[in-house]
Amino acid sequence: MARVVLNDIRKSFGAVEVIKGIDLTIEDGEFCVFVGPSGCGKSTLLRIISGLEEQTSGGIEIGGRDVSLAEPAERGIAMVFQSYALYPHLTVRENIGFGLSLARRPKAEIAAAVKKVAETLQLTPLLDRKPKALSGGQRQRVAIGRAIVRDPGVFLFDEPLSNLDAALRAQMRIELTELHAKLGATMIYVTHDQVEAMTMADKIVVLNGGRIEQVGTPMELYEHPATPFVAGFIGSPTMNLYEGKVARQMGCDTYGIRPEHLTLSSDEGRWQGRVRHVERLGADSIVHLDVPDLGPLVARTTGDARIAPGEALWARPQEGREFRYGAV
Repeated sequence: MARVVLNDIRKSFGAVEVIKGIDLTIEDGEFCVFVGPSGCGKSTLLRIISGLEEQTSGGIEIGGRDVSLAEPAERGIAMVFQSYALYPHLTVRENIGFGLSLARRPKAEIAAAVKKVAETLQLTPLLDRKPKALSGGQRQRVAIGRAIVRDPGVFLFDEPLSNLDAALRAQMRIELTELHAKLGATMIYVTHDQVEAMTMADKIVVLNGGRIEQVGTPMELYEHPATPFVAGFIGSPTMNLYEGKVARQMGCDTYGIRPEHLTLSSDEGRWQGRVRHVERLGADSIVHLDVPDLGPLVARTTGDARIAPGEALWARPQEGREFRYGAV
């Protein structure tokens, strides 16, 4: 079993507390994503789980074993970093098997393990190449293969796709989720990209300022955000959020509506505004409105919608889709 339990984890650098009491359980076999803005503590938390960073206080259990003070090599984990960290003078075969070679495993065992991993990651034709002859996606697969070959209880990924272009990131998201399904391993993945979190995770942990804002499935966070921060962070384009007079009129401290939950019309709705800009994305169009007494309002509509800047439009929230936080 590779269940991960964090008990009141705290981390300070001098007088600055960056992790402020994290309690979290990641079940065996889950794909759990830590997501949040830069500086929220997600990478620090991952490094604490790995043992590369020591917590100031609190406990860590992996597979039912207290590893709070254990060395990284004793925790049954493997980590994949943003930088591929491959040895340029070694072949793909040698890079994947490097950890087993250090452990002085028999050559036949190493060869069999590398062969199996290469087949899983579709790297077999590349085994005799060196990293300089590989694409970015192939290098990342080699780095993942080096982790898989150790057969860890938990995989830790620290923004592994950040160096790839958009098309490769999309491809690697699919490959990683398929790999998770194939291995059935516990995976903890750090990203600042909420699209990666939404498309890959069984469970998302939203972090903000060293604290957990909300934990849930992707659709739980999307449909039922617990705080304005989560409401604004999850979803693209971001939710329209309003405080002050607008929110008080809606009977709350913060009022929100997602762009895709607004219906646009030329003749009726709740708010009337003038089109400032239209982003044509093919299947969708993102419409930016200026609404008197409300401010900027963003709506998503169909790609073929005939809407032009300067046009007056009405916007109406879809029933049951509004976000209200805090009672006035």
